[in-house]
Amino acid sequence: MADVRDRVALVLPTSTGGIGRHVGSLAAALVRDGHPVRVLGPREVAERFDFGAAAFRPVPISAGLNPARDLPALAALAAGLRGADVVHAHGMRAGLLAALARPRSAPLVVTWHNLLPNNGSGPRQRLLAALERRLARSATVHLCASDDLVDRVLRLGGRDVRPAPVAAPSLPPPRRDAAQVRAELGAVGRPLVLSVGRLHQQKGYDLLVDAAARWRGVEPRPLLVIAGDGPERAALTDRIAATGSPVTLLGHRDDVADLLAACDLAVVSSRWEARQLFAQEALAAGRPLVCTAVGGVPGLVCDAAVLVPAGDGDALAGAVEALLADPARRSELAARARDQAARWPTEADTVAQVEAVYAELLE
Repeated sequence: MADVRDRVALVLPTSTGGIGRHVGSLAAALVRDGHPVRVLGPREVAERFDFGAAAFRPVPISAGLNPARDLPALAALAAGLRGADVVHAHGMRAGLLAALARPRSAPLVVTWHNLLPNNGSGPRQRLLAALERRLARSATVHLCASDDLVDRVLRLGGRDVRPAPVAAPSLPPPRRDAAQVRAELGAVGRPLVLSVGRLHQQKGYDLLVDAAARWRGVEPRPLLVIAGDGPERAALTDRIAATGSPVTLLGHRDDVADLLAACDLAVVSSRWEARQLFAQEALAAGRPLVCTAVGGVPGLVCDAAVLVPAGDGDALAGAVEALLADPARRSELAARARDQAARWPTEADTVAQVEAVYAELLE
């Protein structure tokens, strides 16, 4: 472990899910281990996530390019990073700003949680690709949440690139009875299907809404509930109305453990993922899971979930329908789920790897 006098700065962008929870878990553990820790990011992440006893400094780091906010964010970040012995940024956006704002003497660690979205070959995409290459060549150490991210950062010119599975923070035990939760959601006497994540194009919720519309012939008709918020909420609301899909958008929820305990099965419909947070939560809770075979997901779930091709709404709808009709298969997957989850690195393993990187850089 690095000397307790070493000051660690954790930098993150706007987050409503995995990155915020990971940084919260990491910050709390580092403080417990004697590191003076400061967390720098948008004010709203401090309102949503618990960073324990770590000091928090608000810096308006957006999730995407935002020239109007870049200069103020860079100045605030530079001030907040003064005196840091190691800077650890999470995600491309935070990494780029941290690379410019960090003290020259402080090594930069970047955790890559996601791929750069592929939105064609226009000027914006070319700029993002150039910035991604710059970050790959600027950081001292890259920690990548999946093997395909390791390969990508190496291709971009990263020198010290390491796999670093990000463990999902453990959910608390359910607080409410499953029957009560199902009644509140309107799922009495019908199957309940659950997905949790940011309402973003990456998550493929448009495909999932379309898949749910195909369940019209299933009796009783399943109810799909999606917990989370994000930029696609209005578009998804319109899509649900247009298709007549049996879907309820729950918004941000703090009771994911309750929702998992109440559901019949869980679904991940993403177009890409590294180490999918909700998939980890679902398997750890022993829930049958249908998910898209993208990124690091197949290696994460192995044979403990039903995998379908990304972007194939018919396959997604059919896999859910078949699993709902087969209680024995659901029971088999539930047993495999807990066994698979027991093999994953724990939060303590994740923290130990990060601390070892810090110690190596600060020797």
